[in-house]
Amino acid sequence: MQREFNKVMDYIDKHLTEDISGEIISTFTGLSDYHFRRMFSYLAGMPLHEYIRNRRLAAANTDLINGASVTEVAFLYGYQSPDGFSRAFREWSGMLPSQAAKTGSQKSFPKFSFFLDIKGGVSMEFKIENKPAFNVVGVSKRVPMQFEGVNHSIVELAKTITDQQRKEMHELADLYPHHVLNVSSDADERFLKDEGYLTHMIGFATTKENPYDDLEQITIEESLWAVFPNEGPFPTTLQQTYANIYSEWLPSADYVLADIPVISFTKHGDQPGLAYSEVWMAVKKK
Repeated sequence: MQREFNKVMDYIDKHLTEDISGEIISTFTGLSDYHFRRMFSYLAGMPLHEYIRNRRLAAANTDLINGASVTEVAFLYGYQSPDGFSRAFREWSGMLPSQAAKTGSQKSFPKFSFFLDIKGGVSMEFKIENKPAFNVVGVSKRVPMQFEGVNHSIVELAKTITDQQRKEMHELADLYPHHVLNVSSDADERFLKDEGYLTHMIGFATTKENPYDDLEQITIEESLWAVFPNEGPFPTTLQQTYANIYSEWLPSADYVLADIPVISFTKHGDQPGLAYSEVWMAVKKK
């Protein structure tokens, strides 16, 4: 994964003045656009779009002190107007582009190079298991992508579930964990920004077909799954598990992620603020 990520960094640097395609990046890493951005964020400590913006502004700074006009540089690096570029440049560097050109002042932002040394990393409990195809029945909604913190759109979706829908879901539930699942899929391909939407379903796993008009159903195909159990303060422990999967486990694993929805569930115990959770990631052998 180290080599693949460094190929991506090389590709980005060679195409700073062009649209950068998530599809091309996926050919380097074998990860979907969504999973690559999430993994990059955890490894690099910043969103991908912020890294690309910083590299473009650093390159624009160099062009300015080499004699390029503000207008030329603005349009070269994809800004809609010189004013928009000037605002972004000042926010990034603390000076106007004209000042940088006049004084020769330069702010740098070096290209990232990844060296993934997992020795001494976080110890993670996980198991690999094959799951036959199954259905998830429940309710779903397009919600904003959010890698950290509480996604209030998902909270609002949960509040819309009626007593009747809850009863129907419990009637159909006949598979582990016999508990509410959160299923995320169909993320927007928005490579340059950590925004966009994905489909989030709240439901139960079942072998049955959904007979109810007020519930939806998706079929999860047979796959190999990496299952990550975790227990502790909620939601901190669950969020840290996701971070460790992308930054510690995946770069060193003998598996790559499959293009199948990500599933998790959480069971709250007797102690307030503490919970048991599992994250399920569909995987394929490298």
